[in-house]
Amino acid sequence: MNSLIPLLVAAPLAGAALLLLGGRALDRYGHWLATALAALSFGFGLALFSDMLGRDAEHRAVTEHLFSWIRVNGFQADVSFRLDQLSMTFVLLITGVGTLIHLYSVGYMAHDERRRRFFAYLNLFLAAMLLLVVADNYLLLYFGWEGVGLASYLLIGFWQHKPSAATAAKKAFIVNRVGDVGLSIAIMLMFAEFGSFAFDPVFGAAHEASEGKLTAIGLMLLLAACGKSAQVPLQSWLGDAMEGPTPVSALIHAATMVTAGVYLITRSATIFDLAPDAQTAVVVVGAVTLLFGAIVGCAKDDIKKALAGSTMSQIGYMVMAAGLGPIGYAFAIMHLVTHGFFKAGLFLGAGSVMHGMNDEVNMRHYGGLRKYMPVTFVTFGLGYLAIIGFPGLSGFFSKDKIIEAAFAKGGTEGWILGLCALVGAAITAFYMTRVMVLTFFGEKRWQPTGGTSGAAAGDDNLPHPHESPRTMTVPMVLLAVGSVFAGGLFAFNDSFLKWLEPVTGYEEGNSPLAPLTVTLLTTACMLAGVGVAYLMYGRSPVPVVAPVGSPLTRAARRDLLQDDFNHAVLVRPGSALAAALVFFDSRGLDGVVNGLAAAIGGLSGRLRRVQNGFVRSYALSMFGGTLVLVATTLLMRST
Repeated sequence: MNSLIPLLVAAPLAGAALLLLGGRALDRYGHWLATALAALSFGFGLALFSDMLGRDAEHRAVTEHLFSWIRVNGFQADVSFRLDQLSMTFVLLITGVGTLIHLYSVGYMAHDERRRRFFAYLNLFLAAMLLLVVADNYLLLYFGWEGVGLASYLLIGFWQHKPSAATAAKKAFIVNRVGDVGLSIAIMLMFAEFGSFAFDPVFGAAHEASEGKLTAIGLMLLLAACGKSAQVPLQSWLGDAMEGPTPVSALIHAATMVTAGVYLITRSATIFDLAPDAQTAVVVVGAVTLLFGAIVGCAKDDIKKALAGSTMSQIGYMVMAAGLGPIGYAFAIMHLVTHGFFKAGLFLGAGSVMHGMNDEVNMRHYGGLRKYMPVTFVTFGLGYLAIIGFPGLSGFFSKDKIIEAAFAKGGTEGWILGLCALVGAAITAFYMTRVMVLTFFGEKRWQPTGGTSGAAAGDDNLPHPHESPRTMTVPMVLLAVGSVFAGGLFAFNDSFLKWLEPVTGYEEGNSPLAPLTVTLLTTACMLAGVGVAYLMYGRSPVPVVAPVGSPLTRAARRDLLQDDFNHAVLVRPGSALAAALVFFDSRGLDGVVNGLAAAIGGLSGRLRRVQNGFVRSYALSMFGGTLVLVATTLLMRST
């Protein structure tokens, strides 16, 4: 059965290769081939999961060695795979949700001339992410890590004829390269300290390393996680990444790219547990980002960018939980999985709305769509209830556990983190209710496609919203089912906690509040957020053009000035440094070299005049030289 592990990666990788190299002969059915291979990888995952369930918890982790990749003296890199409870959870999420997104894309990309290439990139994305989570060492993980970055660049910029899409792809690629430097440095530090970068040798020897070295490794791993998971300070790429096709947004946010950082931190639990300062940094990054993303989501009128701010915030919850150590590792992954269901459903629902509204993304130009798109309304609504933590749905079980774990940290730190999580829950309910009301309720605010406004535009120029085809709605329905039931299934008898405990461990915290009290507080915050959003957007007409708003609102519309900050702190000083280096190189180094060359050239030119080819000139030179020698000799003798 272990031989199926490489096939998890091989199936979508083969699909990517076939679709990219097969030519136009595959245009007619290439999308179905890619979807079938994604489903095949999911089938392999289910078979391995069934086999894993048949073994005791302590013996469920298996490894499969394929070959030695690099072997030079003491340096050895193997292509080996590790499948345990943690990686299996990601395998099922990536392949299951990824297959549904493939199926949805069949309808969404039906009229795109480059659909075959798009599906090739989707398969490549799945293969890279699967390699990342089943790798048995950090170097192979890094290979998948870079593959995810490449695939995201290709997919975000898929419509590169749009300057905004091309710019967004470059931005995502460059920002992630900053994080990737952190991972590469961490791997080098591991090899220098432990003589290996395989998981078991590194984790086994970590107890013997100094806290300072482990802290350095942990901080570099955190930098890498911030890049892939769009956490402060490397979060600026995520909103712009919405320029890609909507299925790409769903895949990035639900099952692949942004979950990679949470996986990296959780997989490296041994290092972080032995480096308290690095662990504290993880908690701070998560807490700051969950509030940062939530505030940004409140001000966005673009439905996809509002959901992007939501993802940033929800991943912040996961990172914060992972930073809590054994108290929160399992709950971070639990929320990651439930988030995969409802966030994929929300993005696919947003794509369905765009499909029926002529690709309009401004929610101020929606309104009243529940009557015209009933399946989209119900599935999106269930995802909405799940993400705000409505009692009984998935987000209620997973996010509540993180809030409980935050309080269980104990002391002042526990109170601060718990209150941040509660405030985040209230803001989440606010911005998601705003999205729901602006899109599906209220009066029609539809705008003509041609840009003409007012009565002169006529009804013929207005969008004609309609329900999406079944290839799009069936995945939305299945994801809605997961949004409703997954959390309760995981929480029943602590099944998910017991599943991950052999890998992540678990410790009871010392919470000052009872679990029921935390639940009541979280529900109260959720209801408060819903109520405020309804009062602001549900009981009064919504202007088609956004009002100026408060300074905080204006800043949130600009992503809390993150791009301005990066431009002021990084881009301008970097440009000035580059200009100074260019000046020093051209006027300094090049000036010295060119000046020396010019001096030698000038001297050579003058000496060349002596060699004129006339014998009389040479004879005269010899006679002159002889006179100088005779005169010098006589002068020396006389003295």
